Amino acid sequence: MVTLSDRINRLSESETLAMSRMSRELKAEGHDVINLSVGEPDFFTPDNIKEAAKQAVDDNYSFYSPVNGYLDLRQGICKKLERDNKLVYTPEQIVVSTGAKQSIANAVLCMVNPGDEVIIPAPYWVSYREIVRMADGKEVYVKAGIGNDFKITPAQLEEAITGKTRLFIFSSPCNPTGSVYSREELSALAEVFEKHPQVYIISDEIYEHINFSGKHESIASFDAIKDRVILVNGVSKGFAMTGWRGGYLAAHPDIAKACNKLQGQFTSGTCSIAQRAALRAMETDPAQTRHMLEKFLERRDLVLKLMEEVPGTRTNRPQGAFYLFVNVRSYFGKTDGEQTIRDSAGFCMYLLTKAHVAMVPGSAFGDDDCVRFSYATSNDLLIEAVERMKKALAELK
Repeated sequence: MVTLSDRINRLSESETLAMSRMSRELKAEGHDVINLSVGEPDFFTPDNIKEAAKQAVDDNYSFYSPVNGYLDLRQGICKKLERDNKLVYTPEQIVVSTGAKQSIANAVLCMVNPGDEVIIPAPYWVSYREIVRMADGKEVYVKAGIGNDFKITPAQLEEAITGKTRLFIFSSPCNPTGSVYSREELSALAEVFEKHPQVYIISDEIYEHINFSGKHESIASFDAIKDRVILVNGVSKGFAMTGWRGGYLAAHPDIAKACNKLQGQFTSGTCSIAQRAALRAMETDPAQTRHMLEKFLERRDLVLKLMEEVPGTRTNRPQGAFYLFVNVRSYFGKTDGEQTIRDSAGFCMYLLTKAHVAMVPGSAFGDDDCVRFSYATSNDLLIEAVERMKKALAELK
């Protein structure tokens, strides 16, 4: 038996990827599985972006790229941030990475020392927790319940901050809840951060373009704390480019320089072809992908209506992303005679084996009363999935 490092042994497998793996295994056995566990748009990358990638191949973009990304791409990101978000950055403040996940990991590893506290509002995206653990930081969870649309209050934030607090990590629109912080809510949080200059903020804005509430708001827009905000974004969700692995961060020059240094020892520059495609995405008017937003909104309304017919479930009305975070606690303790549901993981395993519908346990996101499922799939599959769910849950006593 191979002896592995304590670091990797402490690390949990991504529960979203684990459910996808189990779904694939069941499909390989011949089962008709509806996989709602993965956060991936079911659209194709826009043609103009694909054309840019093809041109890059023909133009021989086949050599190492700068660690922090091509200059024109970083300039393009700056133009996008000014155009869409009214935020002014210089190319030296931008680091392009292999997805937003690497951008977050870069920032955490550059900012957190062993024992530093990192505040994470719960529910949270699964990898925040594990990335903080990799940095030997200490997670401090702030519970945001369904009654407050899964968003924390300034009072909760103030109470959580100590002299050891180093970072705050959150997403808006949020994965897994779809909650979106308004400008007024962000302003109230920013006022708390103003009083604590040792605290930096990682703002995960990867779902920026999938926002049903209107204009996207960034906490980086508040001048008093902007230098302490590490803005993370990318092309995977808004431009249906999950496989291209393109993300970036915008931050204070010292933080960007540190992330560039770290990335130089891990991956170097991200794929040259993907960068050329990302540049075209940055140049693309968001209106060109509005059809995706409209379809996601249609699906959100569909699943909210369908879930009204599933007894014992509760959810918020998500204002962004493409997930429903459903409270299923009323089913805990119930059984079909073979399986007894004791928690969110048991609920998901029951639906996977009984109904062949894959979801992700809420425990992965810091709320064991809930499960997350993605509605980034066709209306027909969503209707069928909820119908299967209703039928399987009706057998529980």
